[in-house]
Amino acid sequence: MDIESVAWLEEYLKNFPGAVLLISHDRYFMDRVVTKTVEIENKKSVVYNGNYSHFIKKKTTDREIAKKHYAENQKVIKHHQEVIKTLRSYSTEMFIKRAQSREKLLEKIDKVDKPLEDPATMRLRLTPRLNSGNDVLTVEGLTMGFGGKTLFADLSFEMKKGDKTALIGPNGVGKTTLIKLLVGQHTPQAGHVRKGVNVRIGYYDQNTALSEEKTIFEEMADTYPRMGQTEIRTTLGAFMFIGDDVFKPIAALSGGERGRVQLAKIMLAGANFLVLDEPTNHLDIFSKEILEDALREFKGTLLYISHDRYFINNTATRILDLTPTGLVSYTGNYDYYVEKKAALLATGHLPGTVELAQAQSTTTQKEERQRKKEQDAAARRKKSRIDKLEKQISETELEISQCDVKLADDEIGRNTELVQEIFARKMELEELLINLYEEWEEAQ
Repeated sequence: MDIESVAWLEEYLKNFPGAVLLISHDRYFMDRVVTKTVEIENKKSVVYNGNYSHFIKKKTTDREIAKKHYAENQKVIKHHQEVIKTLRSYSTEMFIKRAQSREKLLEKIDKVDKPLEDPATMRLRLTPRLNSGNDVLTVEGLTMGFGGKTLFADLSFEMKKGDKTALIGPNGVGKTTLIKLLVGQHTPQAGHVRKGVNVRIGYYDQNTALSEEKTIFEEMADTYPRMGQTEIRTTLGAFMFIGDDVFKPIAALSGGERGRVQLAKIMLAGANFLVLDEPTNHLDIFSKEILEDALREFKGTLLYISHDRYFINNTATRILDLTPTGLVSYTGNYDYYVEKKAALLATGHLPGTVELAQAQSTTTQKEERQRKKEQDAAARRKKSRIDKLEKQISETELEISQCDVKLADDEIGRNTELVQEIFARKMELEELLINLYEEWEEAQ
């Protein structure tokens, strides 16, 4: 389904009077439709009241708090065990009785279960082997059609080094055809495409042929003979080929698995201009997030087709909207595109008209510089807030640890009033720590 179709389905489901149970990897869709999230992990299910973003925030916060509580609990237990060991080492009746008293106290301490480990984190590094010039791609007057039908006409745009551009539009408008023209797989009816200096294209197309007689590992190793086994297996692992899965024959793979192998090959290509056609198809959420991180940190240039709005929001700095009557450029991510498009609609400039395309093309460099300036300022404010919160978290955790040390002290333990005061302060600090972690997660 294209973006317009999914948006229609969202509105339908939001207004549906009955109950809806759905499985989806579309995070943007879940944010807009879902009111309750059930996660199945390690053979257990956990219910979160809220959409996908709330689930991620709450799960992260809960995991961090559980780790802290477990660490604090283990620290107190270890302290008591060491005191008991020391007391027993003296081998006198007085010290043995004190040790036994400590053992009874230790038995009364509630043991906190060790929280589940985080899922193994994988990172992909996409490193261009050669830097391109600043002018990566120039497209002028591009026209293309088939069987006497014109798909698009007179398209012109440029791509600069470092651009991360999402190409969107309804199904059948010609997005994949445009991509194939840019990488040289089709010849345009009119116009031309000019690559810049030192531009090396890495093109992902799910229909590209793989060697049927090879295994997945052999396909990768033969393509990159100088690459080590560990690097190949790590990359394949990021695309859900774990353990002996890497020795599956290509001939036995499903369409989705073939797409993931092809995407893994592109990720290792060392290209400085990645052109990707629907890269997140057949990926689960975990793999999408790995790919998003890699593309955000990619130092080259990126152009891709996608209907995944969450993915676009996390990776694109520019949107090219291919309409039946032209190409419209928006400087920003998907949320900005939606906001800007709505504003243009409100002023009577309907998307997809020549008038809108002309209006967008007249956006001045001054406006773009101002937007970049605002984005940089927002990034600085965000970093400052995160740094401040991390400092407060460290200070709060330190004070909680100091409270634990005091509560484990024998002399303080004999002062009931002081113990209650310290314990109350510790509870207050733990509540503060929860709030700080929630603020930190929100800031991130």
